[in-house]
Amino acid sequence: MGLGHGGLFLATPLQTLGALAQLAPTAAFWQRIVFSALRIMAGFLLAAAGGLLLGAAGARWHWVRVFIDPAMQLIRAMPVASFVILALLWVRSANLSVIVSFTHVLPVVYAGVLGGIADTDPKLLEMAKVYRLPLTARLRYIWLPGIFPSFCESCIAAMGMCWKSGVSAEVIGLPDHSVGDALYRAKITLSTPDVFAWTLVIVLLSAALSGVLSALGSAAKVSCSPGSAETGSPPYRVGRPAGWAESFSRIFRPPERVSQPEEVCMAQAGWASVTRTTTVPG
Repeated sequence: MGLGHGGLFLATPLQTLGALAQLAPTAAFWQRIVFSALRIMAGFLLAAAGGLLLGAAGARWHWVRVFIDPAMQLIRAMPVASFVILALLWVRSANLSVIVSFTHVLPVVYAGVLGGIADTDPKLLEMAKVYRLPLTARLRYIWLPGIFPSFCESCIAAMGMCWKSGVSAEVIGLPDHSVGDALYRAKITLSTPDVFAWTLVIVLLSAALSGVLSALGSAAKVSCSPGSAETGSPPYRVGRPAGWAESFSRIFRPPERVSQPEEVCMAQAGWASVTRTTTVPG
């Protein structure tokens, strides 16, 4: 049984599922989910693209990193509530979750991209410089395999933060037709089972999107990893420098010396010995 009359203080799992079963058939339930999901995912995608570009720029130019790193540290240290209150001065409450999700995902993706670039095998970079690889080949065979694993991991880790910060912003800003607004209304009306039901919805959405992102990342790793169809060897996994070094060695391996038949070598050796020992009669 729940704690308090009707689960006033603590709802049981059955009460939570019952409240969710009452909310799910309504159109307002799905309208709130779509409203919040579109804005939170918009902030996530913008942060992923921005973190990728800023991370690449910071790794390429030191002055960019010196300028960006303090801002990233400030965003990490700032509480969500404080940032939401400040953001309400600049944007409408309907777009608040976009801004808050963007700012809390950006430092995570930025750090992941920097880490991936720093972990790139320097031997591959030296090989690319020696053979004067074009930019497209460097991106395909060096930078993408080095950045992609850490970029995917950072995006998966940031998905949960994105939903937590986005819904927190909605609870404070109270935009109409949002999940955060429904969560706040359930709280002020002491509908504890509804509070647990909406919390369960947020957790399930975050877990489902994280799973989809992980599956897409795994599929992209398999499709991007080069394999050897001729030798039947399995494709190399993205992010393994040894596999990529072997792949490069296959590409740039000099032509092998064709071995001559044993009889020809023996004949040549015999002819050479005859020419060395035979003297011309004088």
